[in-house]
Amino acid sequence: MMNNALVFDPALIRKYDKAGPRYTSYPTAVQFHDGFDETAYRETALASNATGKPLSLYVHIPFCDTVCFYCACNKIVTKNRRHTVPYLDHLYREIALQGALFDRSRPVVQLHWGGGTPTFISAAEMRELMRVTGEHFRLLDDDRGEYSIEVDPRETDDHTIALLRELGFNRLSLGVQDFDPEVQQAVNRIQSREITLKVMDAARREGFQSISVDLIYGLPLQNVVRFARTVDEIIAQDPDRISVFNYAHLPDLFKTQRQIAPDALPSPAVKLEILKTAIERLTGAGYVYIGMDHFAKPDDELARAQRAGTLYRNFQGYSTHADCDLIGLGATSIGMVGDSYSQNLKGLEEYYARLDEGRLAVFRGVRLDADDRLRRAVITDLICHFALEFATVERRFGIRFRDYFAMELAELADLQTDGLLVLSETGIRVLPPGRLLIRNICMAFDRYLREQTQQRFSKVI
Repeated sequence: MMNNALVFDPALIRKYDKAGPRYTSYPTAVQFHDGFDETAYRETALASNATGKPLSLYVHIPFCDTVCFYCACNKIVTKNRRHTVPYLDHLYREIALQGALFDRSRPVVQLHWGGGTPTFISAAEMRELMRVTGEHFRLLDDDRGEYSIEVDPRETDDHTIALLRELGFNRLSLGVQDFDPEVQQAVNRIQSREITLKVMDAARREGFQSISVDLIYGLPLQNVVRFARTVDEIIAQDPDRISVFNYAHLPDLFKTQRQIAPDALPSPAVKLEILKTAIERLTGAGYVYIGMDHFAKPDDELARAQRAGTLYRNFQGYSTHADCDLIGLGATSIGMVGDSYSQNLKGLEEYYARLDEGRLAVFRGVRLDADDRLRRAVITDLICHFALEFATVERRFGIRFRDYFAMELAELADLQTDGLLVLSETGIRVLPPGRLLIRNICMAFDRYLREQTQQRFSKVI
């Protein structure tokens, strides 16, 4: 059984708190290029049918009623609900085009609606979107699949929750960030504790199998006491999963973040103390540290998958479905089919224009070579299981690990000296002080990061 103990070492965290990828993919999106186009995607998708793998669908709904200043998502802020009509019309066309590429025998075992705010669209539009999806893909008619949706409690009520359950969703992810009224005011997300808990109660009544809550630390006006109060209130509601994300202030990249006054942000020392306190409260309440930002109850499927060695990581974060081809639907969506990643056009007008031509919206991607596949497997094992067995990798890829990764293992020697990991003759074991810094360990195996000349990522802590 895996030991999920954490050690919070401020000195080590300060030393290793540099920028790096979150490894929802390897290679990361920085490596996507327009040489992998619609034609390449079609060839890859059709070839994937020979594997018979089940499918995972990600559907992007980009609309939000109001802007949250901290947000770094691809979104369209509008109060005009009519903007959903042309978007959904084109999304239906894309679903039909994509569905034609994949054998109907391949079941959709994982479905996720993300955003934006998926609950921005009307009840009738939700029904139609699910109907069209089922027309072109083989959706499951029971609860065996992992069908999840992100909801904004401000855009959700009891009727919405009941409808989502009726449509087949069995997992719910709620954005909370922070309950403190002053913090909410500072980031333009006014969301009362009462409305949030009302949605959670409705989800339980309707029989959702899993409820997840997202929190963010490092927001303006946060301090240890305020954020601890939010964490305690969430723990009291007993959600299945809790994510505690690091706010990365990158106003040059994300214009809405310019509304946040830099002097209102907690200092690095306070931010670390906020994180430390949150971890203590969560682990003290019995939540298991899955990795990165994620905590789960010991009986949650993520925790069970981690203990069984089957946990996986993709663009939706940690997952129990490692054996799927992931199809991205909607503007900006990213897919992973066969040994490739692909991304749809980002702007609505270009997304619409491409589909009006009867073509797929894929505009860039990358086809993995043998080295990419090898490094992806190494990074996935480390980030999901905090351990790596050299022999397993050698059997799978036909290499001698210590020869192939001689430079990388030399780099890890410093991390071993600092107590982040144990490097033995047979493998790598990440120690409790190294688990919060797992991205740093994975970065040693990232060939593209070594070749990169400019900073493209957020800090790890």
